[in-house]
Amino acid sequence: PDFDVIDPADRTRIVRTIPPGPANPLGERWIGIILGDGWTIGIHGTPRPELLGQAVSHGCIRMRNADVMRIYDKVELGTPVVIEP
Repeated sequence: PDFDVIDPADRTRIVRTIPPGPANPLGERWIGIILGDGWTIGIHGTPRPELLGQAVSHGCIRMRNADVMRIYDKVELGTPVVIEP
């Protein structure tokens, strides 16, 4: 999906929208797992795999594009997701 860059000083304001493609921070696939009022958390790929393992997301689970593409092809809408430390 599109990725909205939010103004950190005003979380209701979208600074810009990044369409799907190589510059999109969501990588090759998006699996939404939690939806809130004005926010969503998901499992997704990344165009910057060198940053995996670092706290650079807004709460999402980032994976290599190849890995998230395999998972994406195996899950269906409504598949339970359990996150353990």
